Amino acid sequence: MLDMPLTAQETERLTPFFFDHKLQERLCGQFAAGQLSLETNLIHGEITPPGPAMIRDIPDDQSPEGRAAHRAGASVVEGGRLALLILNGGMATRFGGGAKGIVSVEGKLSFLGLKVTAARLLSRRYGGEVPVYLMNSMATHEASIRHLSEHGHFGYDPALIRPFLQNTLLRITPDGMLFRHANGTISPYGPGHGDIVEAVARSVLSDMQARGIDVIQMSNVDNVLATPDPLLVGLHLLDGAEMTVEVVRNTGTDVGGGPLMVDGNFQIVEGFRLPPAFDFTALSDFNANTFYFSRACFHRHYDLSWFVVAKHVEGRQALQFERLAGQLSAFLPWSCRRVQRDGPGSRFSPIKDRPSLECDRMRISTTLRDRGFLSEVL
Repeated sequence: MLDMPLTAQETERLTPFFFDHKLQERLCGQFAAGQLSLETNLIHGEITPPGPAMIRDIPDDQSPEGRAAHRAGASVVEGGRLALLILNGGMATRFGGGAKGIVSVEGKLSFLGLKVTAARLLSRRYGGEVPVYLMNSMATHEASIRHLSEHGHFGYDPALIRPFLQNTLLRITPDGMLFRHANGTISPYGPGHGDIVEAVARSVLSDMQARGIDVIQMSNVDNVLATPDPLLVGLHLLDGAEMTVEVVRNTGTDVGGGPLMVDGNFQIVEGFRLPPAFDFTALSDFNANTFYFSRACFHRHYDLSWFVVAKHVEGRQALQFERLAGQLSAFLPWSCRRVQRDGPGSRFSPIKDRPSLECDRMRISTTLRDRGFLSEVL
């Protein structure tokens, strides 16, 4: 049981945002029993590097493989069978608050605006509709919808932008009580991108089916260089995978995980699950968190693990229960493709705070202009 019961007003506030009181109680009970903790996050099996053939580079677009992949991907786009799934649940706490997706990146274009623009320009080039499914959290939903409306949906058909909600849980304190802000209010949050299967199935899968969507590209709202590319869509198809993951070379400065072998099984592993003695130089590639899914993936249930994640809120430590989309690699046939980290072909620009945005803004603008994005919209 929750040791700080919710008021009727708090329950009423949470109800529209898919808060599961029984799940919260179960997870809190497991935390109290020591079955979920920062320590239980850690992998205790054998961790080894993947074989060299398990992570493949993107082929040159003029090579036989590249041309075949581009044809296959272009056919998907032309037929209206590609959709974009944008993870838009994060709060811009390191930007001073608010929904991160609405932060300006290039002129009037926000992170969210650049994602929608990518879909619009791809649709214009190939002729097929490219719907944008926007997975919001309780914290970002209303602000993101308002932002899209205020900016005319960045020139895209509003019917092709489908916001939907992930689940909601409540933060707890390290001693297992509900975390409350200094003013006494509860602290809800979106419990990680592992929500995608459940939330898509609940809210937008029927729309995907009606449109005949075959491939869904998932990316973080703050990684605007992960633009939709028929070459990568085609590689996903030609690899025969149900899930494809983009990775970049690990520079040794990244905070996160990547592709590893765990007890002989190839999968994406988050950095916080690796034991302290793990040699991070063995992690050759870093998970860019841009995935491609075949629609069939969303028709199934996966027993994803719950992890405990520490956050700092108002100068205090708070704990969250989260699930990870990368763990789907332990359940699905998947492929791993290495994309460019730097240069004109870069597909990796995760922006976590304002200094990193200022540092990377010129690179983002130059890269998108080289791809023909910004010349048409500025």
